[in-house]
Amino acid sequence: MKDKFSLEGKVAIITGSSKGIGEAIARTFAEKGATVVISSRKQEACNKVADALKADGLKAVAIACHVGSADDRKALIDKTVSELGGVDILVNNAGTNPVFGPVEEASEAIFDQIMNVNVKAPWDLANKCLQSMKERGGGSIINISSVEGELPEEGLGIYSTSKAAVSMLTKSQAKEWGKHGIRVNAISPGLIKTKFSAALWTNKEIMEEIKNTSPLGRMGEPEEIAGIALLLASDAGSFITGSLLTVDGGFLLS
Repeated sequence: MKDKFSLEGKVAIITGSSKGIGEAIARTFAEKGATVVISSRKQEACNKVADALKADGLKAVAIACHVGSADDRKALIDKTVSELGGVDILVNNAGTNPVFGPVEEASEAIFDQIMNVNVKAPWDLANKCLQSMKERGGGSIINISSVEGELPEEGLGIYSTSKAAVSMLTKSQAKEWGKHGIRVNAISPGLIKTKFSAALWTNKEIMEEIKNTSPLGRMGEPEEIAGIALLLASDAGSFITGSLLTVDGGFLLS
C-alpha cells in the first residue's frame, strides 16, 4: 500500500504555495517524489520555498502567478507544460477574503474580486490543464474549499458563497471529466493555523468557543490538510472523485 502514495514522475502545480496550507501540500508532494511547481503572486516568495525544497534534495520549480490575472494563469500552465512536459496534479489552493462584514455592505468590486480569485481562477486553471491531463492518461485536481461553504459565519457571507460555488464546481468537473481518467475532489478545511486565518485564531473568544464545542477542541495545522491532499493526488485515492472531504476536527458536528 505504501507505493500507492508515491507521486514519482508526477508534475504538480500548487497555487498559493509560498506559505500555509499550499506550502505544506507542496512539501508533502515533493517528499513523495513529485516535481512541484511553487506558485504565488511574488516570484521572490516562490523562489524561497522552491530553493528550500531543492536544498533538501527535492524537485521544485518556482513560477509566480496572481491567479486573479487571466494572463498569469495562462503563463503558469504554459510554462509548466513547456518546462516539465505536462501537468498531472493541480491543487487550487490560492484564495482571498478582503472583507469582513454583512453581505449587504460588500461592494460590487469586492464581490467580483472574491469570485474571480476563489471561483473563476480554479475553473480556468483546471480548464487549461485539461488537455495535458488527457494526453497523460488522467490526473487529479484538488480544489480547496472551506467549512464556510457549508455553514456560513456572520461577516463571511461572500467568502462562504464563493466556497459553496467551489464545491459544486468540483462535482461538475468530476462528473464531466471522469471519462478522461481525471479525478476532481475538494478539501473543506476548518480553522487551520495560517497567516490567512490569523484574524480568527488570534481572537480569544473564537478559540475558546472552538475549545469548548469542537470535538477535538483545537484548530488544525497545515500538514493535516496536506495528508488528505496526498491521498487525493495519489493512486491511494484512485476511486475517489466528486467528493468534498471535510477536515475540521469535528467543527461542523458542534
